[in-house]
Amino acid sequence: MPYHGPMNARVSPWMDDELAIFRDAASRFIETEMVPNEESWRKQQHVGREIWRKAGETGLLCTDVPVEYGGVGGDFRHEAVLYEELARRGLSGFGQGVHSICAHYLVNHGTEDQKHRLLPRMASGELIGAIGMTEPAAGSDLQGIRTRAIRDGDDYVVNGSKIFITNGYLSGLIALVVKTQPAEGAKGTSILMVETAALAGFRVGRILDKMGMKSQDTAELFFENVRVPAANLLGGAEGKGFYQLMGDLPYERALIAVVGVAAMEGALAETIKYVKERKAFGKSIAEFQNTKFKLAELATKTRIARVFVDECIARIVAGTLDTVTASMAKYWVTDMQQEVLDECVQLHGGYGYMNEYLVCRMFADARVQRIYGGTNEIMKELISRSL
Repeated sequence: MPYHGPMNARVSPWMDDELAIFRDAASRFIETEMVPNEESWRKQQHVGREIWRKAGETGLLCTDVPVEYGGVGGDFRHEAVLYEELARRGLSGFGQGVHSICAHYLVNHGTEDQKHRLLPRMASGELIGAIGMTEPAAGSDLQGIRTRAIRDGDDYVVNGSKIFITNGYLSGLIALVVKTQPAEGAKGTSILMVETAALAGFRVGRILDKMGMKSQDTAELFFENVRVPAANLLGGAEGKGFYQLMGDLPYERALIAVVGVAAMEGALAETIKYVKERKAFGKSIAEFQNTKFKLAELATKTRIARVFVDECIARIVAGTLDTVTASMAKYWVTDMQQEVLDECVQLHGGYGYMNEYLVCRMFADARVQRIYGGTNEIMKELISRSL
């Protein structure tokens, strides 16, 4: 059933009748196919491949990829709807966001052969996308990556390792950031679209034991003399990797902000429901002035975040979202997300510390939002340079 927040919740101005139908379909799919499996997914640390294929069959993958490449042919609003419906329910294991970013590297920078060969398989759920950026010694500073890809005939020979890779365990396609000219710094960086099936020398390490996002298969990846066809060099030209990465950052950071505000809305709705039902000293917790004031604060912060994120969504669709505004949204919304979720846990009392309660899981999941996609400190640095 569709998510229902407070009665006075804002209806985003970018919504229309077609998107409302899509939201209903996405919501029903999530309630039927995902919510009942979340506990088992958390225990096994991944969602499995079947749910990806089902999502593809339902038309929930690559929704903003053109039809000619196998996508749904919508725009970022369709993606936002799916992110919202997942985040409002605290479902963080289905790494659709990273899958979509991987697909967008192909849409925006790939050759026609790469687009036609890979995107339809991503849209169907056959290929699960991942992004191989972070390394043990290189996080926000991508110029520090050490994974090398040396040209040898019609192949690149790849050696190195990656860590904290979302969808890493299940991935069938990795947008792998490599050094093709190690002495050239940023200009020596390229992206290889690595198909992992039966790939000699490629190994998935452990699924990492994280504070939150327990059903997300965040993993280590290892490459030892892995041969990747030169035809899989994104865009067909070396040295374009840093430019390609920078071009898609507003999309990624807006996506993180969408997830953040939707989690705030979901947690607030859950908390309002809880305090109305929970009794203390002969009356509901919702009747205490402290609770009323706290909820008023949380509702206001959530509404401000929603208005800002709605503007970002509209600007992505219009093609006008700049890096600075996206950085502002990523930093501020995720900071507010942590604040709001902390108060929601507090209003749940001892139950807020129990994993069986949604707000507890959402609180733990939220912490990494301020780290990945570029730390919030990096966001502030980027914003300050524009002033």
